[in-house]
Amino acid sequence: MAPLTHPLRHLSAQHSQLSSLLSLPPTLRASSYAAQTTRWQSTTATRNHPKTALFFPGQGVQRVGMTTDWLEAFPRTVKPILEQMDETLKVSLSKIIADGPNSTLTATENAQPAIMMTSIIILRVLEQEFGFKTAERVDLTLGHSLGEYAALVAAGYLREADSLRMVRKRAEVAAKCSKDVGEEVGMVALVCEAGHLSSLVEAIHEFLGHHGEGSKMDSNADYDTPAVQEVLIANVNSKNQIVLSGNIKRINELLTHLRQFAGHDPRAVRLKSDSPFHSPLMKPAAEVMKKLLDQPSQAEPGQDTVIWPGLMPCISNVSARPFESKQQLKDYLARQCVETVLWHDSIVYLHQEEKVRRWIGIGPGKVGRNLVGKEVGMKGAVKGGGVWGISDPKDVENILKDLDKTENAADDDS
Repeated sequence: MAPLTHPLRHLSAQHSQLSSLLSLPPTLRASSYAAQTTRWQSTTATRNHPKTALFFPGQGVQRVGMTTDWLEAFPRTVKPILEQMDETLKVSLSKIIADGPNSTLTATENAQPAIMMTSIIILRVLEQEFGFKTAERVDLTLGHSLGEYAALVAAGYLREADSLRMVRKRAEVAAKCSKDVGEEVGMVALVCEAGHLSSLVEAIHEFLGHHGEGSKMDSNADYDTPAVQEVLIANVNSKNQIVLSGNIKRINELLTHLRQFAGHDPRAVRLKSDSPFHSPLMKPAAEVMKKLLDQPSQAEPGQDTVIWPGLMPCISNVSARPFESKQQLKDYLARQCVETVLWHDSIVYLHQEEKVRRWIGIGPGKVGRNLVGKEVGMKGAVKGGGVWGISDPKDVENILKDLDKTENAADDDS
């Protein structure tokens, strides 16, 4: 496949070394930064940069207080976003994020919009407080499961308020699906030895009776097995990690079979999720998403919910390739509720075929950064690129400096 291009793709201008803005009082940061920005814009020339990806995390990275440091450091940018979030949802989600309790924040209907909006807050801080021009310095976006919504906002395909409403509704339906089952459901990560993933997946498909692609479910398909008994591979996260989703009793039966009869003994870790995402039980959520995506935008009446084209390519969880049309985006975003998240495939494609050399993770936690860094063999800045994660205000300046250092790095693969 030919390298990604986009009609609105621009070359970027390099940032100069930043002064320690975080050491200044909030009231002085804006003017100090504005003065530097003017100087940079007048003294730097447009130049190529190594291909750069912006990626966002999924559920499970939430923590009480995850917006507090950002609000205290950058109240001018963060406070209006939190207020608008509460107004849009008609729920004081900002208070739940700030004060918890953890059990309330972890509930799917709160965790998902909270994570998405925290990710967007960090992006807006970069843009509004540090002058980071996303459309110029980033070549494409992607997000892990829930993170795909933040990626679509960052890439210009969804408006913040529309995305927030959809994420909240999707989460509410998912939570209801799980409660209505009447049995224990959830998600379990399996970690195996290097080089054993293919045979492990094959053994899982054999036990579950899957055929063909097996790990993916067509949202229109009919299964003989009731959804509550079905188990699917929800995520392929790395070369040695997958996630199973569905009925916990059925997952435990599968694990017993793998260990006793299939010659596999993967490490199993129960995830902190009260819903079996990317499984047949989420089909009602997929149907709701189809309807929401076909409705006009609530944020901008008279316009489609999906903006096409966006500012840059965005990688689909379903195909591990860029969305190719407005209708495909709507279809895949709905199907994402019940199909496998092809995260590892996405990273391999971008690293090997598209030659992405700079990876910037934005959002709570460092899980996404670790998964990407493990696959592409980078930790922090390296010659020509690097993998970074921005989850704390203290991360920002050093990472922007690293990006500056690699802005004009020669890409040997280009």
